[in-house]
Amino acid sequence: MSAVTLERQFRPIYESLDNGSNKSAVLSCNKLLKKYPNNLLAKALKALALVRIQKVEESLALCDEILAAKPLDEPTMSAMMHVLKGLGRNADLVAMCEEAYKAQPQNEEYGAQAFFANVRHGNWKSAQQISSKMHKQFQEDRYLYWSVISAILQANDPSTPGSMRTVLYKLAHRLVMSSPTPSYLSADRFHMHMNILKELALYDEAHALLESDVGKEICSTSLACSQTRRDIWRSRGLYKEEGARARDQISEGDRNWLEFLSILDAAFAPIASSPNEISEESKQECRESLSKTSEFLAEIAQKDGIKNRAAPLTLTELQHRAYKHGLYDSSVLVESMADYLAQFGDKACCFEDLKAYLDAEIASSEQWRAILANQHLSFESIGHLQRLINVRKLQRHGLSVADITVEAETARAVKYLSEYMDGLSLGKDLPVTELQPCDDLALLSAHAFVNVWTLDGSEEALYSAVTVLEFALTRSRMSFLMRLMLIRLYRILGAPSLALDHYRAMNVKRVQNDTLSHLILTRALTFSLAATGDLTYPTECLESSQIYLANAQETSDFIVRAFTAERYTQIPEFIEFEDRLENSLQRDVVKMEHVRMRLTHEQLHTDIIDMELIELKFIFDRLHKDNRDFVILPNYQPACQPTFNEQSLMFGTSCGQGWLWSFLKIYIRAFQHASDLDETVEAKLLIGDRPRTSPDPETRLPLPKRLAMRKSEEAAELTSEEHQLMEWATALGDWLEPYHNFTRPPPHVVLAEAAKQTELKTGLPLRGVDLKALNGNGNSKKVEEAPPLKQVPEVVVKFFEEMYSQFKRLLESNCLLSQLLHIATITQEAYILLAVETLRFKTPSVVKIYKLGNLVSMIKDIRQKAGSTVKEMSLELLKLAEAESTGDRRRAIAEACASVAVGQIDHDFILNVMKNVMDSRRKVLEGIAKGMSKLHNTHSQS
Repeated sequence: MSAVTLERQFRPIYESLDNGSNKSAVLSCNKLLKKYPNNLLAKALKALALVRIQKVEESLALCDEILAAKPLDEPTMSAMMHVLKGLGRNADLVAMCEEAYKAQPQNEEYGAQAFFANVRHGNWKSAQQISSKMHKQFQEDRYLYWSVISAILQANDPSTPGSMRTVLYKLAHRLVMSSPTPSYLSADRFHMHMNILKELALYDEAHALLESDVGKEICSTSLACSQTRRDIWRSRGLYKEEGARARDQISEGDRNWLEFLSILDAAFAPIASSPNEISEESKQECRESLSKTSEFLAEIAQKDGIKNRAAPLTLTELQHRAYKHGLYDSSVLVESMADYLAQFGDKACCFEDLKAYLDAEIASSEQWRAILANQHLSFESIGHLQRLINVRKLQRHGLSVADITVEAETARAVKYLSEYMDGLSLGKDLPVTELQPCDDLALLSAHAFVNVWTLDGSEEALYSAVTVLEFALTRSRMSFLMRLMLIRLYRILGAPSLALDHYRAMNVKRVQNDTLSHLILTRALTFSLAATGDLTYPTECLESSQIYLANAQETSDFIVRAFTAERYTQIPEFIEFEDRLENSLQRDVVKMEHVRMRLTHEQLHTDIIDMELIELKFIFDRLHKDNRDFVILPNYQPACQPTFNEQSLMFGTSCGQGWLWSFLKIYIRAFQHASDLDETVEAKLLIGDRPRTSPDPETRLPLPKRLAMRKSEEAAELTSEEHQLMEWATALGDWLEPYHNFTRPPPHVVLAEAAKQTELKTGLPLRGVDLKALNGNGNSKKVEEAPPLKQVPEVVVKFFEEMYSQFKRLLESNCLLSQLLHIATITQEAYILLAVETLRFKTPSVVKIYKLGNLVSMIKDIRQKAGSTVKEMSLELLKLAEAESTGDRRRAIAEACASVAVGQIDHDFILNVMKNVMDSRRKVLEGIAKGMSKLHNTHSQS
């Protein structure tokens, strides 16, 4: 077949794949394969189309055929790369590219593909060897530097032993020195060279390069090289030399903050270098240095005026360090802060700049309080308004414990709100897309109301806070800080639909899903209505997880592009970004929440249990990175009080690593008991590569031992109800485990059944499985006797009674609705876990064969009591929902919030906010109640 004919016949297939017509592509490939049954490209394109239409089993057989043939033509290899990526078979992709390069070592393109395949998979050792081979073969400098960066990345890999790090850096150094072209021809190569010298402590060699004309030129234009040079200087103890250089840079107009810090480090060098007690001589030398530095900074500050605040802020930092070292008393620092406030008090950044220097002693000093009290405050202009806001923030930050009472905080909240109303006139002509200049006063008012709630537990204070924030949002629609606070407060109040509306209004995109989704998806089961068919929260989980799929597909391409363009400073950052997303803690917390919600909605089936079991075990082997952003939440609470983030955490705890580990242990063990999969079966049925496991030695322990481990730091992140669930699930699992092990079919029978189903579905056998195992002994009855029947553990028997009694106590004590829903959903979760743990014993043939009638009777008693508790809770929640929807309830709360009826906030606005809150609370109460009733009806029929 000629090349022209071949191209003509393949063109429709490529067009179908490009247009997303994958079924059409499969049909076209089948026609072509009838004529040319051994054409590897046609098979590869068919496999690609099959992967895209989720026919994985059929594509696997084609993949194995093609890989066995060891393709060498570029079109087939290109198609196979897409196929193997889609199947997650990265190891096979690497092997295919390496085989092609071995077969054609003169083919530079195949060498690059083999290198990039290892780069995508993080095989830095192989990547270094291939790039070295390419450099020897093709004599191109960039391949040598690819080898250098690969050695560095291998040294920095967590799995690399510490003893090998120095060896690998020495290898990188030797490779750089062997380069026919010097590293300073490129800023990225030079930066990499300097990092190697810094790691190996070859400071003299680094000094010679950095002090050369070329080195100085590169450092003046590359911030990365300049930072590396600064680190090397400090490592050598050359603080004074670095300070002198920084002075020259600043005098020439450079306003990089790092240069100012270098000046400060040089000024404090006499005492910083003293490891023990500081002598008077060193202190005197330091005072003289500080005097000269202060004069220099004062000159720069006078020169810059209000255009740049770097020099005045450095002066304040200098006084703060001197105060901490005992060189100056606090009055000097306070005067410096007062000068800074006078000069930059009309800037929004002023409070954040000074906050770092306000320790308890300074903030509560009479001198500082007098300075704040004597400020001239007015609403004449936006600048004057901003000064007022900064003063209010600083005053609030310095409040003492004695200053914080319910009455005083309520008065402050009303005062902030009144000032907010007065400040609205300055922004009346702004477009709707702009923020009001007085918004921070509304935030201060809301913070004060939240503080009132923490002091006396009154829900009315929270209602007042949300009313203030909702009104402020009508004036500043784009204020994400207000929305962040409202999300937290609405979840505490049990109004999740309003919280979700505000979260969606923030238009969270891309990587923000990883850093911010914790705001709405932490303990999402508490508010999930998935049991009634409302999949709002499960859908939100799936949407927030799209960034992780994009990361797996796109970030490796960015790394490859960085290699191609020789952007060596970017490569470690891309790799770290990819690693942090791949091992994101939030990703797996969301996955855990999705599993919990999925079981309330979907019918329990072994396929779901098997799939989730494998995924959860992968998660259990990861070394997680916490990328969640809590700093973004505003905090204007006094320094002596918990932050707003700490105050507004639902149930007072955050779902971190400990929470995830605890629930993984619960669900992995429950799914193991309900599943027929073991390690042998799983290894045979797994399609893609296993994810990399954590280097933590604990992951090498046997899985049962890891699941049985209990740690205090993990328990600290659980609520009391979650801790009770953990103990109950452990006791239930311990009781039923012997019966699960006795009735579970052997691995060869499970594999044979899987092979049979695969052959019926695809017409192709499952590799490595003997179908004869099914012959004769089909039920695989155990020859040993059944384990002796044990009594039900007391924890298992009493759990549902205790949860109901706690539920009733909270119901009578007018607790927060979120707490009530938490107990109800934890009880519901235990009911579902009971169904999972006993799923195996619902099959009559299993009960009959293994003579488990008495055990099943005991399980039915537990299920009946559990079902009764779930039903009773459901009825109580329905009654509460009816009470929430009354007009009297709304009016009573609106009257309790009369203190916020200031300025443009009237009674009707407050009433409307309360109506929205009550409607949201009623909706979630009804939904949870109906869901629990539906689950009771589903799982009680057995």
